[in-house]
Amino acid sequence: MQQIINFLIKNKHSLLFLILLFISLALTIQSHSYHRGKIVSSTNFFSGGIYNWQHSISDYFSLKDENKRLLKENEHLRNQLSALGMESVSTKYVDSISFNKPYTYTKARVIKNDYSKIDNYILIDKGQRDSILPDMGVITDKGIIGIVENSSKNYSRIISILNSNSRINAGLKKSNQYGSLVWNGKDPNIVQLETIPRQAIIREGDTIITNGRSTIFPKGIGIGTIASYSLNQNKSYYLIDVKLFNDMSNIGFVYAIKSKDVDEIKSLEN
Repeated sequence: MQQIINFLIKNKHSLLFLILLFISLALTIQSHSYHRGKIVSSTNFFSGGIYNWQHSISDYFSLKDENKRLLKENEHLRNQLSALGMESVSTKYVDSISFNKPYTYTKARVIKNDYSKIDNYILIDKGQRDSILPDMGVITDKGIIGIVENSSKNYSRIISILNSNSRINAGLKKSNQYGSLVWNGKDPNIVQLETIPRQAIIREGDTIITNGRSTIFPKGIGIGTIASYSLNQNKSYYLIDVKLFNDMSNIGFVYAIKSKDVDEIKSLEN
């Protein structure tokens, strides 16, 4: 207590000056609208910056919940589009047959993803309990990533498109020419499209999509763009390198696709 008293006595002139300065400023602000407006504006700027900073931090920590909400919303929207016969946003028309063959979409999270081997697989956190079954196509919002090979109660294993055993029907977006999508085991960003006939008119940059000639993928799901192409030895088919839309080394959430008519179609095929 004595130290506080000594401090006040020692600095009494400075303290008196600060008190008088504060009183004079308060009186000036109170009596002049211009000065009062400047002070209020400065205070709002400062407090606004603080609140904005707090809000940014809050937004950052809520990103996980926000992503889950958006994924759920996307799943719902995809199912609505499917019910209308518009399985893919890249499809520029509604095929009347599609109304009789709707697809359903189930979101899942990737918990293991291989991309550096010859035969790569992806593991997701949904299984039979969520109606995930073998031969269902799997995509992201950018394009296809593979086909379900096997499923347990809570998990499923996907044959990645980066797998030497993968064979997927795919074709040119601008025509009905189609072939088989495979992978040569070299670049995880590039897959190969085989058996496109030489009559097809193709250019680098053309978009490659699923062609809908199976019950696995709807027509129009994106795959990638033509990076390069050449004719095979017999000069009858193109060998096409396709730059994938997806970064296969960075996959977080996916959608599994199921055709409601798959059992009926398979029974007719058999």
